[in-house]
Amino acid sequence: MQNFTFYNPTQIEFGKAKEQEIGKHLHVNGVKKVLLTYGSDRIKKDGLFDTVVASLKAEGIAFVEFGGIQSNPLLSKVYEGVALAKKEEVDGLLAVGGGSVLDSTKAIAAGALYEGDVWDFFIGKAAPSVALPIFDIITLAATGSEMNMGGVVTNEATKEKFAIQSPLLYPKVSIINPKLQMSVSKEYLVYSASDIIAHSIEGYFTASVQPKIISRQVEAVIKTVIETTEKLLENPNDYEARGEFAWAATCALNGTTYVGTSGFSYPNHMIEHVLSALYDVPHGAGLSVVMPAWMKWYKSKNKAQFERFAKEIFGLDSADEGIKALESWFNKIGTPTKLSQFDLDKSNFEEIIKVGLGNATYFGVGSIYTQKVFEEILTNAL
Repeated sequence: MQNFTFYNPTQIEFGKAKEQEIGKHLHVNGVKKVLLTYGSDRIKKDGLFDTVVASLKAEGIAFVEFGGIQSNPLLSKVYEGVALAKKEEVDGLLAVGGGSVLDSTKAIAAGALYEGDVWDFFIGKAAPSVALPIFDIITLAATGSEMNMGGVVTNEATKEKFAIQSPLLYPKVSIINPKLQMSVSKEYLVYSASDIIAHSIEGYFTASVQPKIISRQVEAVIKTVIETTEKLLENPNDYEARGEFAWAATCALNGTTYVGTSGFSYPNHMIEHVLSALYDVPHGAGLSVVMPAWMKWYKSKNKAQFERFAKEIFGLDSADEGIKALESWFNKIGTPTKLSQFDLDKSNFEEIIKVGLGNATYFGVGSIYTQKVFEEILTNAL
């Protein structure tokens, strides 16, 4: 094990009816007025909004609504949220929804106390020095944003899908009630499974230093996702499976699967961010296309780890067998594995590669992911 520092200050409240206590958590943290962020009106139709409001009112906490945050969240919506947070002089933010809502909320939390353009934080022009406290009730298990310090937003003007990161953006309290996730559609369940696996394999395959204990943790997350996804496709109301799926999503990107790991990168996310920025492809769906294609190109660079993946996850021997098994599983659960499923083909390569080369530089892997490499990986995805 190498030297490492691990820090994660987020308080997780996991279980049934935990959302009823959100007002108390805000009160304990001294919040008096929140910007309540969410996506669609689904939270109003299913009663969650009323539950949250009742909890806030019981603690005397005022709130301002900010809904309409979409999947693949947009910078323009973040700008709206920043302006509203400043106008209403809120002293906290409460996200009720999935990762897109929470990622946008993190950006708003930083932007609300910044005099410049919040996009500065995404392009490295500035770093947050202060941010409003963030709380959330997570309704979709996928991104792990409920227990990390990052968020991803698309600048629709530049077609750049970049990240904001700061220790100031760890949520203070995150509520995970698996029951609230039972209404997630089949499509977003399988896209989420892909997203969690992608978070897990980035370091697993690309790290120059990868402790065995961390490989085992990653494998446990992936096997849990495979097992529980299949159970949830049969019975979406299986609380135990839903709970394990949700916790796997959190663990995949809360830092625990990267402890003592070094020399890694995020190539699958780097490539997929191009697809979702250009074509509004659902993030997890894009990842299930990118992963097998990237793995076929990258396998020779870490043969032993690919063989380990095949053996530990699928009980197979070779790297090729493991990759094929993952792709077959994606096909089995119904998440895309080919660009053609997004109506994309070779005619889109030029546009994808142009944006991709910029992404590669942003991700710090520009010397590796050249035009030729992009062409190889994209060809694998046809």
